[in-house]
Amino acid sequence: MVENNSLQNFDWDAYESAQQGAQNEETLAKYDQTLNAIKDNEVVEGTVISINKREVVVNVGYKSDGIVPATEFRYNPDLKVGDRVEVFIQSQEDKKGQLVLSHKEARATRAWDRVSEACEKGEIVTGYIKCRTKGGMIVDVLGMEAFLPGSQIDVKPIRDYDVFVGKTMEFKIVKVNPEFRNAVVSHKALIEAELEAQKREIVSKLEKGQVLEGTVKNITNYGVFIDLGGVDGLIHITDLSWGRVNDPHELVQLDQKINVVILDFDEEKKRIALGLKQLTPHPWDALSADLKVGDKVHGKVVVMADYGAFVEVADGVEGLVHVSEMSWSQHLRSANDFLKVGDEVDAVILTLDRDERKMSLGIKQLKPDPWENVDLKYAVGSRHFAKVRNFTNFGVFVEIEEGVDGLIHISDLSWTKKIKHPNEFTQIGAEIEVVVLDIDKENRRLSLGHKQLEENPWAELEAKFGVDSVVEGKIVELGDKGAVVALEDGVEGFCTTHHLMKEDKSASKVGDVMNFRVIEFNRDAKRILLSHLRTWEERKEAPAKESRAAAKKENTVELPKVEKTTLGDLSVLADLKASMEAEKK
Repeated sequence: MVENNSLQNFDWDAYESAQQGAQNEETLAKYDQTLNAIKDNEVVEGTVISINKREVVVNVGYKSDGIVPATEFRYNPDLKVGDRVEVFIQSQEDKKGQLVLSHKEARATRAWDRVSEACEKGEIVTGYIKCRTKGGMIVDVLGMEAFLPGSQIDVKPIRDYDVFVGKTMEFKIVKVNPEFRNAVVSHKALIEAELEAQKREIVSKLEKGQVLEGTVKNITNYGVFIDLGGVDGLIHITDLSWGRVNDPHELVQLDQKINVVILDFDEEKKRIALGLKQLTPHPWDALSADLKVGDKVHGKVVVMADYGAFVEVADGVEGLVHVSEMSWSQHLRSANDFLKVGDEVDAVILTLDRDERKMSLGIKQLKPDPWENVDLKYAVGSRHFAKVRNFTNFGVFVEIEEGVDGLIHISDLSWTKKIKHPNEFTQIGAEIEVVVLDIDKENRRLSLGHKQLEENPWAELEAKFGVDSVVEGKIVELGDKGAVVALEDGVEGFCTTHHLMKEDKSASKVGDVMNFRVIEFNRDAKRILLSHLRTWEERKEAPAKESRAAAKKENTVELPKVEKTTLGDLSVLADLKASMEAEKK
């Protein structure tokens, strides 16, 4: 009965409930064992189970799948379902109970180690160009932002950076900074590495003298760069043509295909020197064998220098006309005063060296040498007009005609003026009349005079400016030793400081007009010495001299006048003596 009562009072609902709870706990425990134990702010690996435009669903083995924005996988456009990716646990449950993941933060966490390792190993990485910045671009590489300099985008200069934004490209990490945890990447390095391999292969097959076809890649003022199919060579401007080349654009154009010859190359530096003119014979070899010294040639001025002009007498054959061979004139000037580039001229061959490929020319030889008949045309004593060319302290150089120069010595400029420097008498460029005094044909020199156009006035001046004569003069120059005084007829005299003394003791100055007494006149030396002191000093002494003379006369006793015996008286006495002697006999 008791047993039956116990069974009747047993709570079967509670028992079932307990049993079910125990089973649920056991089931949950077993389920939990099948899930990964994850924590917030932890990086784990998951599997992509679905992809759409906005998000990527990732299974990390948790009770719910996580969602990652699709933008975080832009660097990897080839992402597909089933790929294993790393994600960062931001939160195990959001407000919707959803697992929140971030692939970007997972990459950032792992990025620095990967970037450093990739830089160390020289690995090639894939990056997404996010945006443009000053001097280059920002690239997402291995989940980390790196800097791509503009110069490292391509081997060619880039003008528009914006065309690269949004592109995924391969890069090489060229520099890392552990302190600031940033990196610099380069796409150019990958291209250069590829080109370098091509260059090594091409250069290894090159030989001097080999003729290749190339494409004009770039034209500069010093030469032309030729693309030989992966490696560049340079044709220097001097190797473009046997003739003078002012601008390489005159001979070649961009993208033009031309044949070139290899002159030299450096395997280490990958430098290749090319030639174009070497494909044609040297113009000197084609020069006429009959051409000789003394022949007349016609050519065009191609280069000018101060010392001369280079004249092209045939394609690639030039001769130098030195400035001294442009004119018979001895006044050497710059060659630019005679010729300019582009002028066509006739010339005479002066020297010709076919071995050295040198030629000197002359232009003045086309005209007769003015010194051949100079003694007939400019005989001694003949008068001519000349142009003042230059001054020296001792005279004036003049040119009578082109190539015929002469010197007027400073002493032959004037009979009367004392000239210290020729610029006091004339000026450069002025015309002056001269007289030929002497001819030195061997040394091509003429001695000329200007004062000889007039008679020597000093013979007549002696009567006018004789010693003790008083003349009027004007002080034109004052010095330590005295003054230069201008007299009549353009004559100058000199008065010493002592003889300049005025009666009132005042100082003499330039411009004073005074009377002077001539105390010396030297015709041979053409010198007149003057004194102003004598003019007033003698005047003051004149009354004293007269009084002294009168006093001397008063003190003198007058003696009786004794007549002198004349020759006539002596004759009478002789006759008287002779008569007396006769009577006595």
